[in-house]
Amino acid sequence: MIRLLFWVVVIFVAVWAWRKFKAPAVSTPARRPENALPMVRCAHCGVHVPDNSALRQGDLWYCSQAHLQQGPTAGGR
Repeated sequence: MIRLLFWVVVIFVAVWAWRKFKAPAVSTPARRPENALPMVRCAHCGVHVPDNSALRQGDLWYCSQAHLQQGPTAGGR
């Protein structure tokens, strides 16, 4: 019985040590790249586009001139 308990403890310690050293190091939170542009959602189709290429009308953003002219969808996507 003592021999069995000894092997159970040895296996437990080996598995614990393997998991501890196998685990990746604690990663730092991902930084947003400095050249990343904020994205906005088209009020008509819901596509996300960079805000510098989107068209704005009041508080709403649109991905194209056609969607700007059609206006927001009634479904509220």
